[in-house]
Amino acid sequence: MKKRILVVDDDSMNLARTKKILGKEYDVVLADSGKKALETLRDETVDLILMDIEMPKMNGFETFSRIKDLGDEIPVIFLTASGMEDDVVSAIRLGAVNYLKKPYLPQELQKRVSQEFERQ
Repeated sequence: MKKRILVVDDDSMNLARTKKILGKEYDVVLADSGKKALETLRDETVDLILMDIEMPKMNGFETFSRIKDLGDEIPVIFLTASGMEDDVVSAIRLGAVNYLKKPYLPQELQKRVSQEFERQ
C-alpha cells in the first residue's frame, strides 16, 4: 500500500506541482487551506503532511497546532517561501520534522519525503 501524503497550500500551482512530483510514488491528497486540511484529517488517514506556512485565515503554524490538539502525531514538513530563520525555528519548536524552502527542486522534495518515511 502506498504511503499517503496530505499537501496543504493555498496556491493551486504549488499543489499541482507537488502532486506531479510525488504522485507516482505516493498517494497524494490536496487541501487548499488549513480548514480543508483539518476536515480531510477527520475523514482520512495520512502518513505525512507537507504544509505551507503562509496561508490566509489560518496559517501553517496554527493549522499544525490544531492538528496536534486533535492528538494526531503525523509528521509535518513545512514548505516556506520566506526562508526567514524565525519561521524555521518556530516550525522546529512546534515539532515539525523538517522544512523545505520554496521554490525547491523536485529531487530535494523527494529526498526529504523519502528520508522521513525511512525514519518511521
